[in-house]
Amino acid sequence: MRKLMLWLWLYLDPVYFRFTRLHYIGKYHGSTSNIFRVRLTRFKGSPLTLSDGTIINKNDLLLKIHLHNVRLLHELQDETSEIKKAFFAFERVKDSMPGLATYVLTHKRHHDIKAVIGITSLNKGVSRLGFETRNIQSPIYKWVKKMTFYPIHILSLSKPSLKTMVNQPLPNYILMSKNQLLSSYIHRPLEKVMKKRKQTAKRSTS
Repeated sequence: MRKLMLWLWLYLDPVYFRFTRLHYIGKYHGSTSNIFRVRLTRFKGSPLTLSDGTIINKNDLLLKIHLHNVRLLHELQDETSEIKKAFFAFERVKDSMPGLATYVLTHKRHHDIKAVIGITSLNKGVSRLGFETRNIQSPIYKWVKKMTFYPIHILSLSKPSLKTMVNQPLPNYILMSKNQLLSSYIHRPLEKVMKKRKQTAKRSTS
């Protein structure tokens, strides 16, 4: 039953991808395709101040990140150890961070993007990647997100039980400022190339 549900999700995922206006980040230095899918969004919550001093106000431009959950679950379908699953998922996200940073740095709206934002119930370990967590203030929106994560939570468990299904972690926002993302995950040579490219573009338009 679990494999059937996963197969059905894999089949329907391209439809979901198309209607949510997501974009694949692609490959980074020859590694396998990035685990993130992204889209631009406008922040609609109350003002937030991140740890590096970045202030996010209503309608600021953010890059929303989505884990490619069905792909991750497909890669983990034969693993039975929950600890190994968690470690594998963490490493996949960690390996995808440089690609995410490169995507932001090379985006045509790079200067307008304030931060990256996501929603996840996998809150353990995100601070080690540089993310900060914030509570979802709206109880209705939090409940809706919890319900949408429910099938993912069940499919991720090797042996679902009533206890593990009831104790599904609550979803939270995770955020990282653009400056924090770039300083943590961009190698200096690439930064220099981008700076030189911008200087050349300015000279050609002046």
